[in-house]
Amino acid sequence: MPAKDIFHNTVKIGLQKAGWEITNDPLYLDFSGVEIYIDLAAEKLIAAEREGEKIAVEVKSFVSSSAISEFHKALGQFINYRTAISQKEPERIMYLAVPNITYETFFKLELIQLVIKTQNIKLIIYNPNKEEIEQWIN
Repeated sequence: MPAKDIFHNTVKIGLQKAGWEITNDPLYLDFSGVEIYIDLAAEKLIAAEREGEKIAVEVKSFVSSSAISEFHKALGQFINYRTAISQKEPERIMYLAVPNITYETFFKLELIQLVIKTQNIKLIIYNPNKEEIEQWIN
């Protein structure tokens, strides 16, 4: 099993504070012999008469000296994971969780915004100091 990101528990706590129930930590999928470990899976009841909303979350810290290298790695993982999820658990929505500081700086760059838009990447922006989810970007 791969190592957890340094902010894994921060995002987990933030999701729980926002009313999400963590159902898998990590979410394991076997896709034709390829083992996939997505950081978190969560479920939230929208209303008593409606089916629960389900998400999968890949947590990234962006603490290395090269944000673009981390972005390339995160983008590749996200696309692979989203593809597997769409086949194995199509009711789940895949999100990439990034720290608020990284979002406000690196993720505001024109190229990064274009990649996020064209690749339809859904984001969770978290505050690592407060252990809270600040924003959902669909």
